Amino acid sequence: MKQHDTILMYGLSGVSVISSFLFIMYGMSIILSETAAQAGIIFAYVTTAYGLANIAILSVAWSSRESWAEGANKFIALCFLGVFVMDMVNAGMKSRLGIVGILFVALIMLANWFAVKKVISRA
Repeated sequence: MKQHDTILMYGLSGVSVISSFLFIMYGMSIILSETAAQAGIIFAYVTTAYGLANIAILSVAWSSRESWAEGANKFIALCFLGVFVMDMVNAGMKSRLGIVGILFVALIMLANWFAVKKVISRA
């Protein structure tokens, strides 16, 4: 593996871990909030589960280089993105800022998937 590929792998893995912990923190802050609505708590559980699953899949890819980890990461990312989009639509996007939020989350999902792919294919 070339040096720039190694740096890219470590950088994407760092972004993946940080974003996963942010998803977990966001979800747990809603779950532990006393004023959250029931629909918000369900979304918080899904967000927390995505963060935990992404960390677990990245860990499996790092330790054993299992090829199924890439497909599993794609699957949970697409499921979470679908839930995120439906939650945004259900809340009623009132501005274009909602579309920017969806694109930002999709970019994070793409970075997480690419991190797992790079970890699996490392030399």
